[in-house]
Amino acid sequence: MALIKMNFISKKLGMQTNVTICLPTFSFADIMNNNNDVYIPGMKYQVLWLLHGGSGDDSDYVNFSNIVRYSDQYKLAVVMPADYNMNYDDYDNGAKYQTYIAEELPNVLRSIFPFSDKREDNFIGGLSMGAAGCEKIAIRYPENYAAALVMSGGTFYEEENHTRLNTGMPMPIHRPEACNENKIIAIKNIQERKKTPKFFTTCGDKDVVLKAHQESSKFLKEIGYDVFEEIVCGYGHEWDFWDITLRKAFEKWLPIQHRIIYP
Repeated sequence: MALIKMNFISKKLGMQTNVTICLPTFSFADIMNNNNDVYIPGMKYQVLWLLHGGSGDDSDYVNFSNIVRYSDQYKLAVVMPADYNMNYDDYDNGAKYQTYIAEELPNVLRSIFPFSDKREDNFIGGLSMGAAGCEKIAIRYPENYAAALVMSGGTFYEEENHTRLNTGMPMPIHRPEACNENKIIAIKNIQERKKTPKFFTTCGDKDVVLKAHQESSKFLKEIGYDVFEEIVCGYGHEWDFWDITLRKAFEKWLPIQHRIIYP
């Protein structure tokens, strides 16, 4: 298992940025199974593009969840970019975080790592602020992803009805007009019969963002998206819940082959 911390200059962000990557490689399981044929020319990985929450960065999942172990066990590469509290949006006179994640970053990493560029091999996920980012990007780039994992959040809600987390720290501001923009795009995708990702949405019943989560999931269902929703009793806005969710997603939700793709 390789854990890679990469720093490079992004054209879309206009600055140096970090990305953390989990890359399944020769593992203890291969030793136990006497499997020596792991590195084969032309091999590819399925990829989960995983977005962090507010006040976090690309190291969050490594620090607070078992993502490294899940990546290795289920043979799924995981890419965790840094958003720097910018809400995964493009800014007219600033950095283009949405375009960076959906367009530039995949182009950069596929030139370096054996990542599959096929839609059925790519998934996007996120928690809290990253959940909203995940939904926005999945809606605006439906051709990129087969599935979206939305944990404790959502983007299809009215700002005045949303209870914000009181962290005492500067947090990203949701633009009211952004909700309508995303709704228009989501509806247009259905009207044009585009192939859209399946959404797996989940939230704890004690989470302060439960209403936003429910509004977003309800909207997607009502306009015709394939949505699996789960509300889990006893959990709030917390890493125990997100780690359990990641394990479920890797085990049975996401359409993962659970193996490296060999030619």
